[in-house]
Amino acid sequence: MKKLEDQLQQKCIIWFRNNYSLKNSNPHCLIFAVPNAGSNVKEQMYKKATGMMAGVADLIILTPNARTIFVEMKTEKGKQSDKQKEFEQSVKEKGFDYFVCRTFDEFKLLAQEQILSYL
Repeated sequence: MKKLEDQLQQKCIIWFRNNYSLKNSNPHCLIFAVPNAGSNVKEQMYKKATGMMAGVADLIILTPNARTIFVEMKTEKGKQSDKQKEFEQSVKEKGFDYFVCRTFDEFKLLAQEQILSYL
């Protein structure tokens, strides 16, 4: 299941960067992933000690007007963990936008609507 989610995320990142992160893109935005898991216990302990936080959204988008958008990628059947739900609630309480995307088309529509509507 995780592999399908990773493939979806990769497709979304490539599309987004080709449309909103190239040198001459207008608007020019940044998107990056937050790898918040370790491959083994030792790596997880190290990442946690250096700031990793469970539940953080998979992708963060920064727009030219200082807007921050958090995006959690899930497959059609994927479910948010309790930590992910807590993170969503926390960022929404602070006034940030948070979305769960389950398909490439959903992500593409989200990006187009959210970024262009705030310019």
